[in-house]
Amino acid sequence: MVGVYTYEYILENKEASELVLDGKTEKDTTNSFFMPTSTTGQIVHHKGYSLSYSEPHEQAEWVAYELKKDHLSQTHHKRPYFEIDKAVKTGAASWRNYKKSGYDKGHLCPAGDRRFTKAAHDETFLTSNISPQEHKFNAGIWNTLEQKIRYWARKYDGVYVVTGGVLKGDMRTIGTEQVSVPNAFYKVIIDMNSGSPKMLGFLMPHENSNKPLYSFVVPVDRIEALTGIDFFPQLEDALETKLEASSAYKDWSF
Repeated sequence: MVGVYTYEYILENKEASELVLDGKTEKDTTNSFFMPTSTTGQIVHHKGYSLSYSEPHEQAEWVAYELKKDHLSQTHHKRPYFEIDKAVKTGAASWRNYKKSGYDKGHLCPAGDRRFTKAAHDETFLTSNISPQEHKFNAGIWNTLEQKIRYWARKYDGVYVVTGGVLKGDMRTIGTEQVSVPNAFYKVIIDMNSGSPKMLGFLMPHENSNKPLYSFVVPVDRIEALTGIDFFPQLEDALETKLEASSAYKDWSF
């Protein structure tokens, strides 16, 4: 899902329209084998990640990307301003919704996973890649999980990540565009590089916690039931059923 990371930060309208084709066409550098299904019909492909945008909730229902060992970098780039994602043809939410809301602009594809070039880093500051997160959650247990995923990417020479908020149930909203505040967030990770494929799902209430990460491990089937998303539809059926039904984490280093 990654390729040459040349990206003009503010998309021209013509370029934006070419990125979104009714959720059916994928850019050449996307590994479609690991793309989840979209419940919204609006898939957007950027250079470093893809997403399915939910207009009713003004955020992505999922963001998917590959994190390889050679993507990991300690380079620190200057943080850019957040920009409205013009590739979302129904109109992505403005960053202004978050102003004085009490919530962080929580990255779904973390900027820390895209430090290998400035263009890749800056691309994560599009508003389609953020969700309202309480600061203690964003900087706490969620950040701990992001760091652990980087550890696994290094250990297993790459993992595929799908992440988002659970956009179901009674949620409060922020801003004039009524951006939904998820009550829980999830991450689904698959390793296809180190022998037998393995998968891990995390479901976290939207609150900080001192619990160990493994206490949030759930079968991916449970996340699918909550979200309506089929995360790895191209896997062979028997393998998909086996991996998604398991909550075993003994093969992963915690």
